[in-house]
Amino acid sequence: MAESTPESPNGTDTDPNDEPDIGVEADTEADASETEAEVPDADGTDVEEADDAETDSDGSDEESPSDSRPPQAFSAIIEADRLDQTITTLSVLVDESRVHLNDLGLRLAAVDPANVAMDETNITETAFESYQADGGVLGVDLTKLADVVGMADNDDLIQMSLDPETRKLIIEFGGLEYTLALLDPDTIRQEPDIPDLDLPARVVLEGRDIDRAVRAADMVSDHVELIVDPNDEAFRVHAEGDTDDVDLELSRDDLIDLEIGAADSLFSLDYLKDLNKAIPKDAEVEILLGEDFPAKFNYEYADGAATVTQMLAPRIQSD
Repeated sequence: MAESTPESPNGTDTDPNDEPDIGVEADTEADASETEAEVPDADGTDVEEADDAETDSDGSDEESPSDSRPPQAFSAIIEADRLDQTITTLSVLVDESRVHLNDLGLRLAAVDPANVAMDETNITETAFESYQADGGVLGVDLTKLADVVGMADNDDLIQMSLDPETRKLIIEFGGLEYTLALLDPDTIRQEPDIPDLDLPARVVLEGRDIDRAVRAADMVSDHVELIVDPNDEAFRVHAEGDTDDVDLELSRDDLIDLEIGAADSLFSLDYLKDLNKAIPKDAEVEILLGEDFPAKFNYEYADGAATVTQMLAPRIQSD
């Protein structure tokens, strides 16, 4: 790992003996000299701090009534493989999620319980065969929804409609009708916004290359180092075990695109494996990196009608 002092999200230098501004939480599976950083919220605070700041002085939630109210109408038809991809993207981190509806599409976001990984998925109405919503938020049990959608063939059309009286979601395909009880959105943890970090290095590659790197690193270690050296025209993945090491180097010619910047960060392989499960192998994935900073992964599916942003906090090595 690079020995340079990392810069905090607010632009100030941090003392290497201090915890970074984004917050540090001990990783029980990591070596005692390493801790798992928490992903920061959009304003630079960590997720836990953001949760505390969600209510104002009178105790009310900051989310506007138009955003938090239950929807009065929702109906959509979508291909099963697209819905399955959406569920997979979120369910690698959480078991339940809020679904924010508007007339142009929907948004789902989640952060794992340890505040190490985040995901935000936006799906425009063009991803659907038909789509109608009047706004509001649904609370969805992703595990149950995945079980239902798993019974469909990839090319099946799944019809979803909200029963406004029972507040249940009716799911229909292939002659099957399933009524899914929805969750109270207020019982689901408020998801943070994806922070806008100024990360100097940019790597664009195919999802299958990420999968290959993750599988190779998993053979020798429980953590992996992602590196862009300003002196090299390459992106490196390094994993070091007790007896064996793995190095994967992808040159500029092996990548779709590469923007050089100083980047060297260590990540939990368990978390990276979870995020990798949701990345389509044929997707074009953009990775933004820095030195001891979170990594940001961006990709699309559903012919570009759905966009995903994932963020993974680094492990911080203590001197």
